[in-house]
Parts: sequence; structure tokens; C-alpha cells
Amino acid sequence: MNLKTMKRAGEWNEYIVLVFRLGLIMALYTICRLAFYFFNSDLFENLSFQAFLTVLRGGLRFDLSVILYLNSLYILLFLLPFRIKFSKSYRTALKWIFIITNAVGLAANVSDIIYYRFTLKRTTASVFKIFSNEENMLALWSRFVVDYWYATLLWLILMVVLIWGYGVVRSRPLPFRHWWKYSITGTIVLALAGGLTVGGMRGGFRHSTRPINISNAARYVERPEQVAIVLNTPFAILRTFGKSVFQPVEYFPPEKLRDIYSPVYQPGQSVSSSEMSHAKDKPNIVLIILESFGREHIGALNKDLEDGEYEGFTPFLDSLITQSWAFDNAYANGRKSIDALPSIVASVPSLIQPYIVSEYANNKINGMAGLLEKIGYETAFYHGAPNGSMGFLAFTKMAGYEQYLGKNEYNNDADFDGMWGIWDEPFFQFFANDMNRLKEPFFTTLFSISSHHPFAVPEKYEGEFPEGPLPLHKCMGYTDMALKRFFQTASQAPWFNNTLFIITADHCTIPFHEEYKTPVESFAVPIIFYKPGETEPGIDSGLAQQVDILPTVLSYIEYPFPFVAFGNDLLTANRNERFVMNYFNESYQFLHGKYVIYFDGKEVTGIYNLEKDPLQHHNLKGEVDLPESEKLMKAYIQQYIDRMINDQLSLGNTIQ
Repeated sequence: MNLKTMKRAGEWNEYIVLVFRLGLIMALYTICRLAFYFFNSDLFENLSFQAFLTVLRGGLRFDLSVILYLNSLYILLFLLPFRIKFSKSYRTALKWIFIITNAVGLAANVSDIIYYRFTLKRTTASVFKIFSNEENMLALWSRFVVDYWYATLLWLILMVVLIWGYGVVRSRPLPFRHWWKYSITGTIVLALAGGLTVGGMRGGFRHSTRPINISNAARYVERPEQVAIVLNTPFAILRTFGKSVFQPVEYFPPEKLRDIYSPVYQPGQSVSSSEMSHAKDKPNIVLIILESFGREHIGALNKDLEDGEYEGFTPFLDSLITQSWAFDNAYANGRKSIDALPSIVASVPSLIQPYIVSEYANNKINGMAGLLEKIGYETAFYHGAPNGSMGFLAFTKMAGYEQYLGKNEYNNDADFDGMWGIWDEPFFQFFANDMNRLKEPFFTTLFSISSHHPFAVPEKYEGEFPEGPLPLHKCMGYTDMALKRFFQTASQAPWFNNTLFIITADHCTIPFHEEYKTPVESFAVPIIFYKPGETEPGIDSGLAQQVDILPTVLSYIEYPFPFVAFGNDLLTANRNERFVMNYFNESYQFLHGKYVIYFDGKEVTGIYNLEKDPLQHHNLKGEVDLPESEKLMKAYIQQYIDRMINDQLSLGNTIQ
């Protein structure tokens, strides 16, 4: 059988056409990487030109891998050695497979140009679980597309180039007179292409080469934050989809591990402190978690910022801090709301993957609500979003809360912000008044929502709060006002004076000042303890973290039973012994003393002296040795992973 092969302008050998189209996608991914860097360059200020070239070179390896994965069906169908593939209908089907598949990959890359500033990591497969409980996803994405129109425009331009580039050339078969010769040749090429494709997916052809993973990006960078530039978002999602991210480690034998670090708190281990006096009766405990209230934006916790002239955007919180025990070196244990809740109310940090969306989300935990319920506390959780948003309803049950009160219970859509839930001001009033029905002592938690994209305030407050250099700032002013009104209402309640208030934030948001653009300070949040007429006020400059809140509160009330907590009791822990652990771009970030250590699970990749080098310019790896800090860090990681895998985050399932 003869093949009719007309050579026209724009018709190339079919195999050259395939290479051209895959090369086009590679070029578009590189454009995405350049755009990612351009829009977030202020977060990568320590990247030299030579290092940037190395990052780009490394990125090509990850781009090739994921492009081959995403286009594997297209490659197979394109290379089948059959005559039908040159028919019009077959070509059309191939075209749409190629365009749709790569449109999704490019959209993922472009969306992270924006989303990265909020999470400081490439999006992984956990994003599907994170948003699975949102009822208004269409509205959220629609608003995202409009508000970040420049990212949408970039994607549309990339799509125009993709479609144009696809159609600029057509494939023609090899000029064999007999079809059977073409089929034999095509089969050989298909086999060779299959081998090359598998090698490209794996990242190499050596027998010992394992498929490249996210952690391999570190070989192309000088600093942990640069890993995000090397990676691309489709690769990060693909490599974490359906995968167990918690792999056992054994830095120390079990008997030695417990001597170095144990998260088990025994009765009597925590005692009172002169820094906070005990009430005769059990105090009520009110925990307030403020959405996106990074420490940077609170004037009272930044006395030296802008040469001492910085005022911040939270005047009420500033005034409350003067009457509180507050920390100006406190940090979140994650970068998202779902990271924060387990950290704050169960002392389970977000290392590697958030507990809420991990495969171990059903592990038993000793949430503060469940622990306090054992000694007679009534417990309730308040969140103005639609019930179940972000998986909070399910998690609060795991944490032992008896009641969940959300948008449904508020039951007045006139105060709905049209996007996330009930505006903070009316919901805070609902919170203050609803606690009057609870039996003392009670433990309640409020999670705010209004200081969030799309950064709006109720119409009647437009222009009332300082705009500031970030759109978030007016929203923080609004929520700060709502907090002031909450305390005004609560102060009239009979339970107020016998209540310990804890105020913190779920995570940071986009930074403005250079001092807050470092990997360490990108986790900076407030932690504030206030008991009316009883707290000894002062700013504590020692290290603190969200997971410290649970053991500190239980110490304060002299909790009588043992429990598991991956934080420090701030009342009793020596200031020099405190530490902070979080996870940043596939590396553990461990603060201890005046140093921060970066550890990829196998080796230390960076050490910085935060006292002398707060902007983290000079990596001291090889110059400074911190054996005790490294030992504590590894023991902490091993305890965390062991207990996560073996369902031992509470004492109900473990031998003490």
C-alpha cells in the first residue's frame, strides 16, 4: 500500500513535529518560571545571577519530567505506526488532547505565581483536600480570576502561543512506498521513544536512578526558599498525589530518643510561674485566632521597625498588648489556616503535610477541648464561614469540641460578606453574647474570617480604616475594631474577669518590610495571653510558637493528667531552651538560641545567625557546628513522624 505524502510549506517529518511541540511546552514552562520569579522577586533577594542560571538549568529537568508525564497519552497516540493517525478526525482529537492537557498544566503554574506569596511553597496535591469542603468554590475562583487579572492575562497569552504553535506545522509520514515498511520503522521509533520518555520522567537513565522527587530540587539552590523557583506546580502536584509523605526515620534508637526529647507531659511537670498568677477557681479560656494577622502589621510588637516610627494597623490590639504577656519572637507552625488549627489547639505542628489533609487525619489527638472536657469544661468552636469550611467541622470533633457554631447557627445572611462568611464585627458580637449561655468553666475558640482576600470591608466602613501599602491593612483595621467591640461587650459579662484570653494568628500573609521577607520571619505571628486584672504585662523576647499554647494553658490551670504536646510550656521552660520548628520548601526550619538550622531530612543545608544576620544573607554551614541543636531537632522530627505513623499523637494509644 502506498502513502500519499504531499510536501507543503509547514509540513515536517512527524518526529520532528513531536519534538517541536514538546519543546514549545518546555519554552512556555520556562516563561512561567521567569514570571514566577519576576512577580515574587522580593522574596528571593539573595539570588545571584549565577545562582539564577543554575536554578533555571535545574528547572528544565523538572519541566521535562512533568511534561512527559502529562503528555504521555498524546505521545503514544501520536507515534502509533498506523495510517489512521493522519486522518482529519484523528489529528483533531490529538490536537485537543494536547491543548487541554497542557492548558491545565499551564494554569497550575500561573496560579502559583499568585498563591505562592500566601503559602511560600509550590502547591501540592493536598490542595484538592483543602478546598474540598468549600461550598463557594466557583465564586472564589471567579473572584481570583478577576482580582488577579494579570495572571489570567498571562495564561491567555500562553494559550494563544500554544494553539498557534501547535498549528504552525503539520506532521507528514516518512516517505516509504509500502505501508508495512512504515509500520516496522514506526514500531522501532515508538519503542525508542518509550524508553526515552521513561528516562525523562524518571530524571535519568542510570539503573540506580530513582524517579526525581521534590527534594531533588535542593541540589540546584543555595538557599531553601529558592527550591520553589526550580520546581513547577504540576510536578509538585503529581509527585504528591496519592503518596504517603511521612517516611520513617531513625536518627536515634528508641531508648536514647526519649532521653533527648519527648513530647509527653506528665502530671506535676508543669507548675505555676510568677509571670502569670493563678486564679483560685478554674478560669474560663477563650482562644481567638485571627485570620492572616502576621506579627509584622502590629505596631506594639515592632517597636524598632521604621526607625521606631512604625505604628502598625491594629490600635486596639496594641493597647491590649500593654496589659498582656505578649511575644515579639513568636512563630506559626505553618503557612495555611489548616496548618494552624492542629498546631494551636492540639499542639500538632504542620511538618511535611498538614494533619487535617494527611492520610493520618483520623489519628487520635489530645485536642485542648477534649482534655479540658475531662475536668469539667464546656467547649465550643465558633467560625463565621459556612459550616464545614476548610474541614474545620470534622477537625473540631477530633479535637474534642462539644459544639460547633458557624454561619448556619448565626442564621442571618444579611451579614454575609458574599464570599467567606459572616463579617467579623457581627459574628464577634454573636460570639461574645453566646458565651453567656455556657456553663463555667468553659473553653471556646473563635476563628475570624474578614482579613482575607478579596480584602473588603462592609460598605458602611469604606474609607474608615488606613489603607496602608497592602490591601490587607484596611481589613486588619476592621477586624481590630471588631475585636475592640467584642471586648467591650464581653467585659460586661459575669464570666469576663475569670477568663484567660489567648490571641494569635493562623499564619502570616504577604510581607511588606524587608525584615519580614526572610524564611524565618515569614512565619511571624503574635501570641498574647491576657487575664483581666491579673496578667503581669510585658513583652517576652524569647522564642515561642503556636504549638506552645496548649502546654502553656494546661500548665496555667495545673492540668492533672498526662498529655502529648510538641511545644514548650512557656511558663516553665528556660528562655534559652525554647525552640521553634516549622517546614519550609521541603526543609525543616529549626530555631534554637540565636541560630536557625535548615535540614532536608538527611543533612543540614544551612545555618544562619539571626542575631548578627537577621536578613539571612550568610550561610554558616561548614563554619559553625551546632551538635546539641541538631540532636534536639532530629529527635523532635523522629518523635513527630513515629507518632504520626503509629497513631500515637495522644496517650490513649501509646506507652508512656
